[in-house]
Amino acid sequence: MPENENTFGKEISRLRKKLNMSQKDLADMVFKEDNTPITPQYLNDIEHDRRNPSSDSIIKSFSKALNLESKDEDYLFYLAGKMPEDLRDKNKEDFYKAITAFRKTNK
Repeated sequence: MPENENTFGKEISRLRKKLNMSQKDLADMVFKEDNTPITPQYLNDIEHDRRNPSSDSIIKSFSKALNLESKDEDYLFYLAGKMPEDLRDKNKEDFYKAITAFRKTNK
């Protein structure tokens, strides 16, 4: 991966530092499905691209903890290589229309 390419981990690290938060502070605010916080080590692994978020709920929890708008949350999903659940629920034709529109705007 090129050094200047943005990743989920790099984006989380950038946003955390922008808010002057420690890894421990952010880890305490990001919750797993069982409502327990992630560990600082898990966050460190994510920020150094050694691990990916294991679920949609963790990505949403990062978004909430970092005070992100929905479009920025969507970007986190993109960086994590996932589609938000509301987009996964679309039918095949809606998917094709969205992809076509996306490609047109990125030419």
